[in-house]
Amino acid sequence: METPELITLEINGKSVSVPKGTSILNAAKAAHIKIPTLCYHPDLKPGASCGICVVRQLVPSRNPADNGKLVPSPKMLRACCTEATEGMHILTHDPDIVQVRKTVLELILANHPQDCLQCPRSGSCELQAIAADFGIREIPFPKEVIHRDPDKSTPSIVLNSDKCIKCGRCAEVCQEMQNVWALEFIGRGEKTVMAPAAGVKLAESPCIKCGQCSAHCPVGAIYENDETAKVWSALRDPEKTCLVQIAPAVRVALGEAFGMKPGSLTTGKIYAALRMLGFDKVFDTNFSADVTIMEEGTEFIKRFTEGGTLPLLTSCCPAWTDWMEKYAPDFTENFSTAKSPQQMLSALCKSYWAEKNGIDHTKVHVTSIMPCTAKKHEIARDEFMSATGTQDTDVVLTTRELARMIKAAGIDFESLPEEKADDLLGAYTGAGTIFGVTGGVMEAALRTAYCLITGEAQPPSIDFQAVRGMEGVKTATIDIKGTKVNIAVAHQMGNVEKVLDMIREDRKNGVKPRFDFIEVMACRGGCIGGGGQPCLATDEVRAQRTAGLYTDDEKCTLRMSHLNPEVTALYKDYLGGKTGAQGGEKAHHLLHTKYKKLDVYKFEG
Repeated sequence: METPELITLEINGKSVSVPKGTSILNAAKAAHIKIPTLCYHPDLKPGASCGICVVRQLVPSRNPADNGKLVPSPKMLRACCTEATEGMHILTHDPDIVQVRKTVLELILANHPQDCLQCPRSGSCELQAIAADFGIREIPFPKEVIHRDPDKSTPSIVLNSDKCIKCGRCAEVCQEMQNVWALEFIGRGEKTVMAPAAGVKLAESPCIKCGQCSAHCPVGAIYENDETAKVWSALRDPEKTCLVQIAPAVRVALGEAFGMKPGSLTTGKIYAALRMLGFDKVFDTNFSADVTIMEEGTEFIKRFTEGGTLPLLTSCCPAWTDWMEKYAPDFTENFSTAKSPQQMLSALCKSYWAEKNGIDHTKVHVTSIMPCTAKKHEIARDEFMSATGTQDTDVVLTTRELARMIKAAGIDFESLPEEKADDLLGAYTGAGTIFGVTGGVMEAALRTAYCLITGEAQPPSIDFQAVRGMEGVKTATIDIKGTKVNIAVAHQMGNVEKVLDMIREDRKNGVKPRFDFIEVMACRGGCIGGGGQPCLATDEVRAQRTAGLYTDDEKCTLRMSHLNPEVTALYKDYLGGKTGAQGGEKAHHLLHTKYKKLDVYKFEG
């Protein structure tokens, strides 16, 4: 790797050297100087729309009497989008700069609702925080908020245009990061609004419910559909047996809501908190991630060795599934028919667990704690999500919603003792927990596939480093004792189509697909960066969450899905055969689904 060319500049009289091409904003960060921002996010290209980050350059005075003395230029620069240059002298704070920033904030607030107590982002709102920093108590401009009814057309996210500050983050995320194009600027001037094209509802748009718009919104203009009231109601119902499951990525992010460091592994505390909330049984989605490997892994081996449709595409991510059915229906036959771990566990709760415990499955209520807003849509996406005769998953809560429930219940989360999950559907291996990070599904599958193909107890190295990391698309050839398996891993929807286009090119040329197995996760970093996770995530935060899951993997005594004793018992006692993919009719009914082409725009009536 080439050493980057460095330039040196002064910021507030402090010399700092940074790679050429660095913005003034990031140069200031390198010098440990904070410049306030509102529209900027490190995931996105600078939009320079808010003007909060203005700074001044010091230039030689034009007054001959000053003898070339450096004085502030009257022109202000936006630090987020202005490149630092060699020898530049920058001033980030003076009375004029502070006044400009304060005025910008006051203008934004003059067009913003003042209902912070009812806002889902209160306490984590960037506008609220920066207004507090500037000590804004009164707004000297006329108050004018153009009211529009919130768009609640999807079960996943809500658009509240009243709170939009026109920063453009959501549109940038939707268009550039996710390649979905469900949101854009509509209208002009004060009538500008972020909405789907043609003014349709979000449910009628190409939206895949990934929630990345809500995760990047600095205020409460886009947020998850809060369903905590449904869960509180179920917990109060004496007729219901309330079960709950937690996804892999939740355990390394929930602690952030309670002041803990990102990546803190809080699995045992979450189990304890859920019991304190009133759930009758606490299960772990990591268990069904292990089941997914048995189903999806065996499906891959069968296709790979017997000549089925390749490449096999993973199907754990519902936002990716939605995108594929809308934008890439030519890959429907490539998709694994295995349901997501969430849906597998819920179906097993209302069948296997209910029968084992002699409980009427219609009285079983399953809550799913997920890092993902698309999971709220997935639970009713088609008839296969009701394999038990009733809807298998009753309610999905995001990590953010669970945090609010714990706080409302007065639980001191950080001081909770560690507890264990309940039996039958709670044990998991290291392979199950890494499902929460990009490359994790592939790595888990390769661990088991190696053993099933070779008959050996475990691979030479259980850590498949080639599929790890934050590169948008990772490709590798895995040698399984002379059998070459070509794999690809893609995360963040904007990176996926380039992989699909490679396969389309192979089809056009009539050659064998260059990949045998492809993993896709819609969100950057995988589920650790999901749209329902604590907001304000950056790559630094994602890296910490990722490290937490790999730590959990390494701590596990068993690190391959097929070694999970509760999974072995499930197949032996209930599903029949080694795996459903090898012929278990019950497994196929409960754990598999089908796909179809969807219209990109869906108009009702």
